[in-house]
Amino acid sequence: MDFGSSSSSSPSIDPAQREQLMDSVKQQVALANAQEILQRMSEKCFKKCITRPGSSLDNSEQKCIAMCMDRYMDSWNLVSRVYSSRLSKERAKLA
Repeated sequence: MDFGSSSSSSPSIDPAQREQLMDSVKQQVALANAQEILQRMSEKCFKKCITRPGSSLDNSEQKCIAMCMDRYMDSWNLVSRVYSSRLSKERAKLA
């Protein structure tokens, strides 16, 4: 048994396949991030706005949920923009 040479048995992919695989992984990561954001936002806004769970939301709960979700998304978007900007600056310093 020869364990030293594994390069002949490892599959190679061409650049187009690699790009397609990377795009697929990026889409899966983006979907997972969106699901996590939605879950966190739902949990936080539910805790904040729903004091007496029931079969329906009253007017004040509906308004609270809408405003909470808007604020959460605004905050998340701001943090994302600042983070992306900071990453770009750091990459520029390294180049």
